[in-house]
Amino acid sequence: MRYDAHIHMLLDGENWRAAIARHADAPDEAYIRAVLARYQALGYTRLRDGGDRWGVCTCAAHMAGEYGIDYKTPAFPIHKAGCYGSFIGCGYENLSEYGALVERAAREGADFIKIMISGIMDFDRFGVITGEPYAPEEILELIRIAHAAGFRVMAHANGARTVQAAAEAGVDSVEHGAYLDDTALRAMAEHGTLWTPTIVTIGNLIGCGRYPDDVLKPLFRLHAENIRRAAMLGVPIAIGSDAGAYRVLHAQGAEDERRYLEDILGEDSEALLRGERAFDVWFT
Repeated sequence: MRYDAHIHMLLDGENWRAAIARHADAPDEAYIRAVLARYQALGYTRLRDGGDRWGVCTCAAHMAGEYGIDYKTPAFPIHKAGCYGSFIGCGYENLSEYGALVERAAREGADFIKIMISGIMDFDRFGVITGEPYAPEEILELIRIAHAAGFRVMAHANGARTVQAAAEAGVDSVEHGAYLDDTALRAMAEHGTLWTPTIVTIGNLIGCGRYPDDVLKPLFRLHAENIRRAAMLGVPIAIGSDAGAYRVLHAQGAEDERRYLEDILGEDSEALLRGERAFDVWFT
């Protein structure tokens, strides 16, 4: 089975502002069909979108069956107002507003809830994650509310303590997961958290000149080592590319991610099989 556990149909891997502008008035159906055809040509049958507030992912989900693709979406990602995620998601000021967004996602046909609970890697400075991390108590409440509404939860999360808190709160999948430590990895293993490490978003930047390689290369090595350690601990690892991110093209990005993970894990193919089995439940 070929699948990509994390894509953004909204974006194109080249210029995020121009990509968003393409769909500003309404989802560009011709563009969406071209991307779905690209996945179909490479044999992809399952896609999980990280969501967007313009309805592009929902439009894609409605079309995907024509291409033999099972397509899951959160409708839109949710973030705290003033924190990372405003460029693509919907923000909340308090837990009451968050609960209302969960209800709205349900009305819009969401298959799961996507929360954005950290910033992103600063590719110019090794060890730096943008923005302030969410408090563990808030992470727990976000996941509890979504679970109570009957949803699985995908969490955009970087940083050891953020990922640890999400795993301990019962999050269903962690996306990205930069700068983890053994405690965070063990928490994911203990709670059976699906991890989508999206290492392609680092690897495909190396040598492009946009960011310094003396930051990217050690970041890639650290992420790769954490993937190996996670596999040893029994963490299910999913193939997800974050397709649409810079230099991560739709369909090709998943092929690149698979190659990176196969190189990193070597003969430990069971790690990817564990991830595939854990990802299966998102489609039942």
